[in-house]
Amino acid sequence: MDARRTVEAVWRMESARLVAFLARVIQDVGLAEEIAQEAFACALEQWPRQGVPDNPGAWLTTMAKRRAIDLIRRERVRDQKYAQLAADLLAPGPQAGATADAELLSLIFVACHPILSRESRAALALRLVGGLGTEEVARAFLTPSATMGQRITRAKRTLAEAGVPFEVPGDEELPARLSAVLEVVYLIFNEGYAGTSGEDWIRRDLAEEAMRLGRTLAGLMPREPEVHGLVALMELQASRFRARTGPDGEPVLLQHQDRSRWDRTLIAHGMASLTRAKRAGRPLGPYTVQAAIAACHSRARSFEDTDWEAVIALYDALTQIAPSPVVELNRAVALLHADGPKAALEALDTVREDPRMARYHLLGAVRGDVLLHLGRNAEAAEELERAAGLAPTTRERTLLMERAAAATSAPPAG
Repeated sequence: MDARRTVEAVWRMESARLVAFLARVIQDVGLAEEIAQEAFACALEQWPRQGVPDNPGAWLTTMAKRRAIDLIRRERVRDQKYAQLAADLLAPGPQAGATADAELLSLIFVACHPILSRESRAALALRLVGGLGTEEVARAFLTPSATMGQRITRAKRTLAEAGVPFEVPGDEELPARLSAVLEVVYLIFNEGYAGTSGEDWIRRDLAEEAMRLGRTLAGLMPREPEVHGLVALMELQASRFRARTGPDGEPVLLQHQDRSRWDRTLIAHGMASLTRAKRAGRPLGPYTVQAAIAACHSRARSFEDTDWEAVIALYDALTQIAPSPVVELNRAVALLHADGPKAALEALDTVREDPRMARYHLLGAVRGDVLLHLGRNAEAAEELERAAGLAPTTRERTLLMERAAAATSAPPAG
């Protein structure tokens, strides 16, 4: 590996902790990131000539400290403030043990603060915690680099102007704030698992970044069951990646997937995380319940062997703790395979009235499938064509149009 690739690899591993440490001391996330970036630039300049140091992370930390002290001397010449900040920066062991973990956890909560929009939170989390450059974040969300740069800059300015403290929320705030953090991580994962724009249905790089963020969070908050539940959900879903697309990148639906291609290592890790979530002795949260549903599919040797009754029961539980029309839609899919198409259509017709589903393409995709089971082929084709018009990616639009054409030419059932 050449020096530049080494610097980039070290940056990806160390940047979040370095920014977290600096932000705790300086109390300004944007400024902390700038200083860390300067240390990174120094490494890019010096390591190819002088060689990679034995402890690259410590080298970056030392360089960042020096840059921070220089900045304080230039721009914050208030004697008392300078003396305290400089003393904090020169204190030994900032990267070690619990202190570094607390700093990193604080950085995650700041990056995902509810004062920011969901999109800004996701972008800032990838930038500060994931260690991605602005161009990489922009590619992740299929956004022009300049636009993403402005979004990230504004997010950091908002945090600074609002005086958001660099700390882990207290016990009273923690449940709501943790929920916001988990929402951001799952938002990033979902954009990778089933893209909402562009050509590709799956963005593995983005999903893997979300899993890395989730695992980091689980390591920092081992007693929070929903963190483990989210990690389990992401790993179990990601285990199907190799089987979710065909040779040309076309989507392959769950019932047609070759399960021998599922990643058994990810399934084992996901099951272990699910067990940790359940053993916490607290009521199951929405991510843990969704992970339990994913586990039902992972245990089944074939689509036909799926325990649909267990899936329906879990969706019933999910409806109680996190009701949404999407949950009802997924429950209708399980009803189709457990109780037949008539029961599924009744459930879908209830969901159909919800205005939030007006432009949700999967409603038409599922309803078209149910109508096909009932032999109402012309209606099914109309639903599938309408769903294709709403589909967010080229791959999905093509698949739905192919299904609509097949419905048109299929003989009536029975």
